[in-house]
Amino acid sequence: MLWKKLVQFGKGFFERKEESTSTDMPLGTAMHNIEITRGRGGQLARAAGAVVKLIAKEGKSATLRLPSGEVRLVSQNCLATVGQVGNVGVNQKILGRAGSKCWLGKRPVVRGVVMNPVDHPHGGGEGKAPIGRKKNHNPLGLSCAWKKN
Repeated sequence: MLWKKLVQFGKGFFERKEESTSTDMPLGTAMHNIEITRGRGGQLARAAGAVVKLIAKEGKSATLRLPSGEVRLVSQNCLATVGQVGNVGVNQKILGRAGSKCWLGKRPVVRGVVMNPVDHPHGGGEGKAPIGRKKNHNPLGLSCAWKKN
């Protein structure tokens, strides 16, 4: 459902909808969830805190500045949502300990070198040995080294 609201931008007013084409928006408008091709659904600027600026409109295309700094041409008929995506500070959150990361569903990462030979091809050896076996082996225990005939 589209809701309408009058918003002042500089000298004039324009009718803002939740989702509209870039032909309705003035230059400098912040938007997100932008279609690349009409009818495919939003594909640009969907991550947390992402925002795209409308730089120029010429002919049937609109020039956008993406969050990466890339300038891109998109058709003016493509739909976009006005405003910025929420949850801006998601990257600034300090987890503090391993348990907090575990609650988010992130599993611990263990290097193959510190495992045993039965668990990983790089496992085994004495102390901080680089690789336990002389040649790499696949999980079945067969050598991965290239052999000459």
